[in-house]
Amino acid sequence: KYYFLDTDDGLENVKNKIISIIPFPKVENIKTLGLEFELDGDALELGGLISVRNKANKDKVKITYDEGDAIVFVSHKMTGADPMETYYETCQSRFWQEVFGKELDYLLKHLENCTSVLSVGCGPAIIEKQLAEHGFAVTGLDISREALDKAPDSIRKVIGKAEKMPFPDALFDSAIYVASLQFIENYEKALRETARVLKPNGKIIVMLLNPDSLYFKEQTKEKDSYMNKARHLDILEIEAEMKKHFLVDSEYCLGIIGDEIFSSNDPKKASLYVIRGCLK
Repeated sequence: KYYFLDTDDGLENVKNKIISIIPFPKVENIKTLGLEFELDGDALELGGLISVRNKANKDKVKITYDEGDAIVFVSHKMTGADPMETYYETCQSRFWQEVFGKELDYLLKHLENCTSVLSVGCGPAIIEKQLAEHGFAVTGLDISREALDKAPDSIRKVIGKAEKMPFPDALFDSAIYVASLQFIENYEKALRETARVLKPNGKIIVMLLNPDSLYFKEQTKEKDSYMNKARHLDILEIEAEMKKHFLVDSEYCLGIIGDEIFSSNDPKKASLYVIRGCLK
């Protein structure tokens, strides 16, 4: 047997970076990639039964192989792995499901008396699916067709830019940005568009990654972390822009340190800075 272990950092960090294990029954399949592999001392140390920390989903992965088997390490870029598929699989992990559950609880608490919800930058709409199951009429807006292909049929899926939303005025009771606003090129235009498509007294909830948190700082040490793609990290500047259109309140929440998820409004421990608003 040959095991094809996807990792981006090579043998020296494999014990910390395993993402998936894919059986490769034929060595010819590996040769067709045009790559050379060397099972050196680091690889040999992986013999027998070992436990590998999966940083993507915080679970443990056990690997076994018998004499004659080999372990091969290849990066995602080399294999042409689908980033959206990898992201979606990561979202199914126990760690991220717990995070999404906490975010969902927050949204349910603050979307009271709303029926229609626009989620801007919804991606594969994991939280949005749960909102729909709680009776909300959810519309997910995203620029990525690949992301929306992963979204459930229980929500309305719309391809489009946040800066130019394909909706009429005053359509939605509420709008949410679940860790998405900081990745939008022109967030000022996105907020103006959000104000336009909300009904009078409409609500907005913006969950921002907290760049001062220990969690953010740890995650951004990893070169492939999605957090490194955030365009806007000045959360107070974003809040000031929101105040042009909304009456706002804000708070730190969702503490994360390592694998531990807990309630916290400590700016160093809270992974999110949440801004809630009501249309002026």
